[in-house]
This record gives sequence, C-alpha cells and structure tokens, in this order.
Amino acid sequence: MDEHGPVHRPVSLFPLLLLPVSELVSISRSSRTVSVSEAHSSSVDLDLLSRRMNKAKKFLLIFTTSIGTGYDLSNSVFSPDGRNFQVEYAVKAVENGGTSIGIRCKDGVVLALEKLVTSKLLKPDANKRITTVDRNIGIVYSGLLPDGRHFTSRARDEAASWRSTYKSPIPVSALASRMGAYVQAYTLYSSVRPFGITGIIGGWDSEKEVDVDAVVGSGPKSGSGGRSEGAKEGGPFLYMIEPSGSYWGYYGAATGKGRQAAKSELEKLKLNPKESDCMSLEDGVKEAARIIYLAHEDNKDKDFELEMTWVSAVSGPTKGLHQEVPKAMREEAEKLAKKALEGEDDEEEEKMEE
Repeated sequence: MDEHGPVHRPVSLFPLLLLPVSELVSISRSSRTVSVSEAHSSSVDLDLLSRRMNKAKKFLLIFTTSIGTGYDLSNSVFSPDGRNFQVEYAVKAVENGGTSIGIRCKDGVVLALEKLVTSKLLKPDANKRITTVDRNIGIVYSGLLPDGRHFTSRARDEAASWRSTYKSPIPVSALASRMGAYVQAYTLYSSVRPFGITGIIGGWDSEKEVDVDAVVGSGPKSGSGGRSEGAKEGGPFLYMIEPSGSYWGYYGAATGKGRQAAKSELEKLKLNPKESDCMSLEDGVKEAARIIYLAHEDNKDKDFELEMTWVSAVSGPTKGLHQEVPKAMREEAEKLAKKALEGEDDEEEEKMEE
C-alpha cells in the first residue's frame, strides 16, 4: 500500500485464455466469494477481475468460433453462429482445384475443365474429370479426384436405377435432386466427411409434348388426346451441386480456383433461351475454351489440359448423346482462345504505356 491506498497491479489474462470457457466461468464465480480482507491482502480488485473475466470469456468465444476450435471436429456440430466448418473446409478444397464450367446454350450444353498437370510423367488424357453417367448426361467436377470418382459412380447407379424402374433415361433435374440429397447426407453424421468437390451436371432431356392433365391450373383448354398444342418439355439443362448438398439450375456455372473470373465472363454471354440471339452450341464451345484459358491466368506457372464435352438435341451434332468435343473443333477453339488472350494482353500493355 501507499499513501493513496492499495496498489492495483495489472492482472495478466493470457494464462486464462488457455482454459475452457466452463473453467473460466467457475473461476469467475469463485472469485466473488473471496473476502474483502483477502482481496486487500492480495491487492486484487474483485470488480476489476470480474470485468476482465467477462471480457476474456467474450473474446474466447469469438476466437474459438472464428477459427473453428472445438466446432470443426464433426459434421453434426454447428458453431454458435450457425456455421458448419467441415462443409466450409470442403469448399476450400474445391477452390484449390482446377476451374470447371458449364454453359447451357439454346441447342445443347457444353462442359469444360482446366485439368492441371502436376507431373510431366503423367500420361496425357489420364484421370479424366468429365464423365458420362447416362447416354444424355455428363458431369464435370472440381476438387478432390477420388471424391469425384465416387460421386460420378453414385450418379451412374442412380441413372441405372431410374432406367430400370421407369424404362427411360433419368431427367437431368431428377439426377441433380438425387445427387444433392446424397451429398447432403454426408454432412449429417460424425462418421463421414463432406465431399470435397463441386459437381456440374449437364444434359439434354428428350423433348415431348406436355400432358394438359398433368399441368396444375391448365383448365379445360387442350388439344386432341388431352395435350396442349405446341407445349413441350425437355431440352438442355444445367445444374451445379455444392459440398453442402445445395443444387441450383444455371444458364452458366463455374467452380474451382478461377471461378470468379469465369463467372464474370459467363455473365457477359447471351444464354437466355427466351431471347432470339441466345448462344448456339458451336459458339458455346469456343467461349468455353476462351473462359478456361482466361481463368488459367491465376495458375500461369502450371501446365494444364483442356477437357471439353457437349450434348445436343437429337437433331444436333451429338444426336442427343453426351460426347467429347471432336479433336479438330477443340484445337480450333484453343487457338482462338490463345489469340483472344494475347489480344487482351496487348491492350493492357498499350493502356499502361499511355
């Protein structure tokens, strides 16, 4: 003590931050039971200690929830602010993979992938990431290769099950729904982990007339045979399934490391089928190659192979089947992509000189 009263020395809280929140609470409560004489003898202000303990608890709660400590050990645990860290980590795995895109055109769908070459010893065209799951449907994915193989294997099983039951190809929307539910199931249990991929499903559903009786609110207006004249269902479809199990329909979708650059380019394309100038399938192939090369700018130091597939109407070039883009067409698209990229670099250099 001095002439002005007891000396209050600052109390270090660092050792307290190493304790669980429950122990901090018990310490805070027990500190209130200390007698006044004991407080003076130890030169500790109980109110000051209590306030600092409360601050420490708040800091510790924010610190642990922001980095996932204690809340990222299981899929079945949410953090206090409603986050599932295991799913977020899976998204990070996807973001480290090569760029994948899908473009829905007026007469088909194009799937493209930037397959990074990690070793010169790898055989060309090995470890393909675009696969056919049914004759009219293909899947491309970014993220972990083994997870993607399991994902596509399950998709093939779902397509085969549908064909066995209904004697027809599975609709793209039905496959997306089933795979979304399957992926979401891997976010519910502590014994499994989420899929480290984001998959893009594209395909062509056979066009057929819509039964008026099957359309809610259609009323008595119908043509012969209970069908609405001119109304059809089917055509090109594109869906993207995320590690959380969420899936959405898209005109253009992108995932992987260069997704932001790819999305910016996709938004510039005319992909609305209701517009007369909606992009054709052949133009979609060229744009897909250009976008992949543009997105690869972030990985300039790594070589890559361009994988491309497409599916068209029965009257189109693929006859309704999901196939690889012909080699000559792919190489031509790559030449145009490289030329466009060089032109953009020249424009940037001219602007810098000015």
